[in-house]
Amino acid sequence: MTSRFTELVVDCRDPERLAAFWCAVLDFTVIDRSEGTVEIASWEPTAEAIRASQMPPTVMFIRVPEGKTGKNRLHLDVSPIDASTEDEAARLLGLGATLVDVGQGPGRSWVVMADPEGNEFDVVRSLAPTAGGQEP
Repeated sequence: MTSRFTELVVDCRDPERLAAFWCAVLDFTVIDRSEGTVEIASWEPTAEAIRASQMPPTVMFIRVPEGKTGKNRLHLDVSPIDASTEDEAARLLGLGATLVDVGQGPGRSWVVMADPEGNEFDVVRSLAPTAGGQEP
């Protein structure tokens, strides 16, 4: 007997706004919405596909009345696929992300950011192909 990781749930004040932000970040689409809930994914999940193999989880944004009060104990890391880490961080700033200091210190190879509701995430190593295998 086993389970599958099927959804990552984010409590938030404005599910539509966060879903739009994360769709732009990850190139996901909205696959479901109901009162106070928006679900996004890179694929349309089916029970058969999930039973057959571990598939990427969907991300579900659920409206809650309270705001974020402290540093997240769980966060996402995103890797740009066609740009450098710095160029992707600049793109995400344009989408509404902010730079944050969680005590990471200077000289790190990743960039710590927050989404429009303050949820921290990291932009880590680039996966962009380059001649010589180095980050662009």
